Amino acid sequence: MSQNSSASAINDDSASTPRFLASDNTSGICPEAMDYLHRANAADDLAYGNDRWTAEASDAFRDLFETDCEVFFVFNGTAANSLVLASLCQSYHSVICHQLAHIETDECGGPEFFSNGSKLLTVPGDSGRITPGGIETTVTKRGDIHYPRPRVVSLTQATEVGTVYDLEQLRAIREVADHHDLRVHVDGARFANACAGLDVSPAELTWRAGVDVLCFSGTKNGLAFGEAVIFFDKRLALDFEYRCKQAGQLASKMRYLAAPWLGLLETGAWLSNARHANAMARRLADGVADLADVKLMFDVQANSVFLEMPAALQNALRARHWTFYTFIGEGGVRFVCSWNTTPELIDSLVDDIHQAVAAA
Repeated sequence: MSQNSSASAINDDSASTPRFLASDNTSGICPEAMDYLHRANAADDLAYGNDRWTAEASDAFRDLFETDCEVFFVFNGTAANSLVLASLCQSYHSVICHQLAHIETDECGGPEFFSNGSKLLTVPGDSGRITPGGIETTVTKRGDIHYPRPRVVSLTQATEVGTVYDLEQLRAIREVADHHDLRVHVDGARFANACAGLDVSPAELTWRAGVDVLCFSGTKNGLAFGEAVIFFDKRLALDFEYRCKQAGQLASKMRYLAAPWLGLLETGAWLSNARHANAMARRLADGVADLADVKLMFDVQANSVFLEMPAALQNALRARHWTFYTFIGEGGVRFVCSWNTTPELIDSLVDDIHQAVAAA
């Protein structure tokens, strides 16, 4: 695969070289995206999304999702999620989401800010997923005028702990959403990985399962920056372009946001990148499965691996310059694989974990 050859330079095991598996945000631009970025730079074009690259990328999304959807490009995921939720809510509405959802824990109040005060109502759920029962309980908890009226269900696909919502789970959520007149928004920071993990089409995993709006991340799938906001119910997109402009998300040279997306979509790299990242995550999980001191915290269904390990083992890995996050709780460590994560890098991490365990 092209990503393996392109990524060989990162497998430097020298004592002073960081080895990045903390996030798929640390990876570079994949060759397909870079190629189309150079193509878009070969000649001048119209500004503010009136260029041919933006039009062609938008049409490519319509082909990918097999429907006539509305497509917008913004710089990052926080803007995508926040502006979408603001467009679906009035200030007196609320959004139901998982307690670990990125919109709750990592977007600095962005959804509340852009919606002028819509409240996030968080619910628990095993393996990072909310359930129809959790939604029902939250909606029916109160119905008086003093409580913010639930308006949107927000799902993360894949979830913050690397699991996915399958088609049956999505349809069940859509059913309860319809019963209570709720919209369904998907934070698709790792949507490509979910498609790859479930081996289902983007259409099946979105509008055919009842999703109204998807925020599809390119940043975590091989782009330098850029997210696509996709409205499957076009009526919900009314005036969304004005929200983008007001929030500073309308790129004057929009072709540089759109063209790399076209590179992913026309070549199929959006899916091959995700499949590779998922395979590397599975390789890591399998490599440490025999260690009693290391416990897999969640099923590996996308490109993230969550391991429970003693603090001494974490420190030993840091001393060997491995990067990872520990936000999931005491003892929990997250590793995330990307389009350019090599088997050699994963095997090196597995070897270091085994050596550290043996030395403890």
